[in-house]
Amino acid sequence: MAGHFEISVRTVERDLSALGQAGVPLATKQGRTGGYTLDRSMSLPPLNFTPREATAVAVALSRSDHVLFARDARSALQKIVAAMPERALEEARTAAAKVRLLIQPVPDPDAEVAERIWRAVRDGHVLRIWYIDVGGIETEREVEPQHVVVGPNGSYLTAWCHLRQDDRVFRMDRITRAEPTPTPPQPRRAAPEVKVDGHDTKMPESALRPEDLLPNTDIGLSRAPATVGPTRRSGG
Repeated sequence: MAGHFEISVRTVERDLSALGQAGVPLATKQGRTGGYTLDRSMSLPPLNFTPREATAVAVALSRSDHVLFARDARSALQKIVAAMPERALEEARTAAAKVRLLIQPVPDPDAEVAERIWRAVRDGHVLRIWYIDVGGIETEREVEPQHVVVGPNGSYLTAWCHLRQDDRVFRMDRITRAEPTPTPPQPRRAAPEVKVDGHDTKMPESALRPEDLLPNTDIGLSRAPATVGPTRRSGG
């Protein structure tokens, strides 16, 4: 092991000792073909996607090229592709080539502004934004970010507005600047879910909790009604 990894024998012995102290079961075998092995239960199985699974992921990631998640979506797909056998990958590519998505072009927010908004939403920080309303008037205000909403006509920030003392929805492409404030994170305000006539709301978090999904439920749909809470007032 020391020769293979180009490290000292003492380093190998120290690492094996650390694994044992951590409770990791180690097995030893003497002789020329011997060595150290880990219990199978302590290792992960190889991550293999079927061609249909890979096609489904490619279609899902291609549905939204949002500036916030575009790079991470590409990175995730590259990892899937790298782990697939060549034959399965070719089958997935052949299937994906038969799919066409109709995407309505929408205005993208500035990438730097969008990233600052996302960090504030994620970390619960108060944000100072410069916002141009539908009438072309720019206002400066402090907001407590709640959700990023990605819709067919663009992306939005929902937040509690200190200026209006009310929940507001801001189109992200109309936010010209966004800066974190020195105000410490605020206690989590109960944020009503977005409700838009003619639209259903999907909650991606539920896709990361497959054990909570009801039988025969599409991944990405929540147990709870998706459109609950009062209708929000738009920005301004």
